[in-house]
Parts: sequence; structure tokens; C-alpha cells
Amino acid sequence: MKNFITNLSTSKAAMVVGIAFITSIFIVTLVDDFLLANFVVPGDTEALANYIEANGRLFGVAVVGYLVVLVLDSIIGLALYVVLKPTNKNLASLTAVLRLLYAFTLIIGLFALTFQVIDVYGYASIKLLGYIFFALHIFVLGYSVFKSEYMPKSLGVLLVVASFTYIVFFVDFHLPKTLEAITMSTMAIAELSLSIWLMLKRNELPEN
Repeated sequence: MKNFITNLSTSKAAMVVGIAFITSIFIVTLVDDFLLANFVVPGDTEALANYIEANGRLFGVAVVGYLVVLVLDSIIGLALYVVLKPTNKNLASLTAVLRLLYAFTLIIGLFALTFQVIDVYGYASIKLLGYIFFALHIFVLGYSVFKSEYMPKSLGVLLVVASFTYIVFFVDFHLPKTLEAITMSTMAIAELSLSIWLMLKRNELPEN
């Protein structure tokens, strides 16, 4: 991990963030909307075990897909540290640590679900904890971008706003479907905007 950070230039780190994030969006969409769309098991681990046994291959592919996404999230966290370090090393470290905590939390939950240690509701609770880490990560990331002298402050503001939209995962506001869709889109747009900007402007970023 230390060698990965040491050998990564700021321009390459910016490209890594962009490619990894766009790849993760594609995989998550595939897994959530197609592979796991019917994995809704009410209740205990036995019911989940029976369902997984009947659809083992499909579930296995979905789990591998999620693990790939979480590995990509870890890589994004480390690459963001390289990109943000010229602004503030402490903020860059906090940004990376929060994203790694998010990925680590969901990996634990995913393995526990796979081996039927918990049911889907237990996994949902662990996932919620992961989202808390992720929301904090986005907030610190947005603040770091805003404080930097080489990235647009508008991107920082957008990320900070997006961090607060994660409250929809914590509190059931019974939002209308349209408003809920807009809220969810804000999260993706914020990170996607940063990723595209980093890829386009990677050669203009200051080196560490």
C-alpha cells in the first residue's frame, strides 16, 4: 500500500480515481438492478440460506461484483490521498481513511451475509454504518476540494451538499419518488463530476 502511494504521481492518481469510479458505477448498476434485484429474503438466515442455495451461482457472481467495487473504493481512497495531499496532508489522510473504513465495513458485512452469519436485515444495518463513513468521507472530500487552490470550489460545494443527501439512508422521510430520485442522483453526479474533472485536468495538478 505504501509503495502504491509513493510511486503514484498526482496525474496518474487523478486518472485512477476517474477510471475506478466510473467502473464501479457500471458494476454496481449491473449487480443491483439485474443480479440482486430478486434477493429480498424476509426474516432469518435459514430462509436466506435456502434462497442462496437455489440461486448460488447468481449470488456468487453478485458477491464477486460487490467485492470488486469495494476494492475499487479502497483504491479510490488511496488515490484521492495523493491528489489532495498538496492541499492538506491531514485532510487528505482523513479522506482516505474514511473511504477505507466504508469499504472495510461493507466487506465484513458482505462476507457475513454470504456465509449466512446474518440475514439481509443484519446486512442492511452494517451497510448503514458503512454509509455513515461514506457520507463523512464525501463531506471531508468536498471541504478539501473547496480549500484547494487547484480545483474548482463549485465541485467542493457540490460534494458537501451531496454528503448531506446521504441522510435519506438514515431517516425515512417518505419523500416523493421524483424528489428521492433527484436526491440519489446528486450523490452520483457529485463524484462523477469530480472524477471527470480530474481525468481532464490531471496534467495541470500539482505534484507532491
